[in-house]
Amino acid sequence: MQDTSRPPLARGPSVQADWRKWLPQEKAQVFLDLVQRLEKFYAMFSVSLNEAIELRREGSLFKSLTAIEISSELCTLFTAPLTGLLRALSRHAKHFGTIPNTAPLDPANYLGHRGQRSARISGLLNRVLLSQRLQFLHKVSTLEEMVEDVGKDFRFAAHGLAAGIYIDPRRLWDEVDVGHYDLNTCYRETIVLLKSFMLVLPDDQLAAFQFTVCKLSEDQVAEAPAFQPVILL
Repeated sequence: MQDTSRPPLARGPSVQADWRKWLPQEKAQVFLDLVQRLEKFYAMFSVSLNEAIELRREGSLFKSLTAIEISSELCTLFTAPLTGLLRALSRHAKHFGTIPNTAPLDPANYLGHRGQRSARISGLLNRVLLSQRLQFLHKVSTLEEMVEDVGKDFRFAAHGLAAGIYIDPRRLWDEVDVGHYDLNTCYRETIVLLKSFMLVLPDDQLAAFQFTVCKLSEDQVAEAPAFQPVILL
């Protein structure tokens, strides 16, 4: 049930204007904390993958496959809290009627077929969803689905490489590279959404939203599949 006891703040003219606007100090600190936490996990994931790719280029196959297996675990540690944040945005918006600015996803910002297709469908639906609230909720839902699906594809390809069970390893290396790129795009889109959301979030709902983010992120981490390292013989 939607809680309309406290109306959200008025939206600005655009997403671009939201990104340039300053947040009040307390909101700014919450925004910074959430972003820094995600950035830490993303950096670990990205560095591990880049190391695997570099080791492969140098001809250190065994080390590169060990690194790509580690990157699969770090991918989960990154996508779990990212999914938790997206779910928190959706839940809070549905319950409190929060209506931030939003912009359609651009297929050109994605490399993989899955990401491009999802962004294209999202853009088409955005034209027929006249409500700003529905546009926001649909974009959040699309990003959540993309993060989960692209993350699964990345881990599947990474495990395949590490296990040595593949016919075309070059294709799998391309897949993990594309998956990393598209997850980064989803991450950046989420941060932009979060900034617009924080601007219209009433001050007295800030603590409740922060609690929901932490709870849903912890739930996602707890539900993530256990890491099973592959031993190459």
